Amino acid sequence: MVWQLRKCKNCEKYTLNKNSCPYCGGPVRIPHPPKFSPDDKYLKYRMAMKRSSTT
Repeated sequence: MVWQLRKCKNCEKYTLNKNSCPYCGGPVRIPHPPKFSPDDKYLKYRMAMKRSSTT
């Protein structure tokens, strides 16, 4: 059930709907971070994106 939970970007409420928020109609996203793997082949790309967005 953990991966079924979604969070609205607009009103910050949690829902089980996958398409839109039933309260405000806003877009929903998965609120959980991705699983960590030491063998992550995309780590250098994510770190580059994070560095470029903070500066």
